[in-house]
Amino acid sequence: MSTDTTGLKGPRHIAGLKGAGRAEQAPPLRTAGPGPIKGAGRFSSRSIGVVIVAVWALAAVAAPVVAPHAVDDRFPGLLNSPPTVPHVSFVQRPYIYRWMLVNQLEQRYEIDRGRPVPLRWFSGGTLVQSSDEARAPLLLFGTDSYGRDVFSRLLYGARMSLSLALVSAVGAMLVGMAAGGLAGYVGGALDEALMRTSDFVMVLPAMYVALALRAVLPLVLAPRVVFALLAGIFALVASAARVLVRHVLPAAGGFVATELAMLIPAFIVAEATLSYVGLGFPDPIASWGTMLHDASTNIRVFADFPWLLSPAAAIFLVVLGLNLAIEDAGGYERTLG
Repeated sequence: MSTDTTGLKGPRHIAGLKGAGRAEQAPPLRTAGPGPIKGAGRFSSRSIGVVIVAVWALAAVAAPVVAPHAVDDRFPGLLNSPPTVPHVSFVQRPYIYRWMLVNQLEQRYEIDRGRPVPLRWFSGGTLVQSSDEARAPLLLFGTDSYGRDVFSRLLYGARMSLSLALVSAVGAMLVGMAAGGLAGYVGGALDEALMRTSDFVMVLPAMYVALALRAVLPLVLAPRVVFALLAGIFALVASAARVLVRHVLPAAGGFVATELAMLIPAFIVAEATLSYVGLGFPDPIASWGTMLHDASTNIRVFADFPWLLSPAAAIFLVVLGLNLAIEDAGGYERTLG
């Protein structure tokens, strides 16, 4: 009696069929998308940008405590002096050496290593100062052509430049959202009128508008007037480019947040540009733009006094940090979407 076993489906045969089915179904389960390493890299870039911006924002807020000197303190015997470098020793607390002027014409200095000057911590509401400010002040970024501490002015300048950029960006977005929302809600003739007004303002260069307004104003303006003037110009010109771009405000939340973050670095550069051409804040108010304007009057700044260009480095770092945070966040959200 012969038995045909070719049609039998035993346990092993059934298990083999199930395994084959799983093997055939496996490829569709693989989905395309960024790997964990690529995503981690983007997150790392965004984190770096956030840290850079946070450090500068914290430095601006804490400027009265971190800055060793006031914004208008001058050291007449130390014009364009190099930075003082703190030294650390196991036998004594951190100290510095004072600079000695050896050539007034060339403004050349030498270090006096005869007697170290200890640093003094948490004294007079300041984080750190020299114990002998009259003879050897702590000048971490050197001094400018007027003998003022560049590091202290850089921190106080961050307060002015960053606050001006933030106020201008918020004002621009408020004006743009209000006009765009009104045009989208009412429509008709009002929508058309706002569109034409937006087109007109968009073609006006902010620099020439500022120059025209500055020409009809008094030669010397109070710092509050300059702040309000620059903030108004930035807000007006920038908001016009965004009027009617999004008519439905609830659906434009992500766009508004991104535009707000992108306007801040643009306004930082704009303030520096206007201050560079003489439309900035008067003395003794410090901003990054006015500091660059003061440095531009010295033809030896690149060769002999590079520390005077520290505001340019600060602007670069803040703009870089904002761009890293914004662009990386946008790319990450698009990937997830």
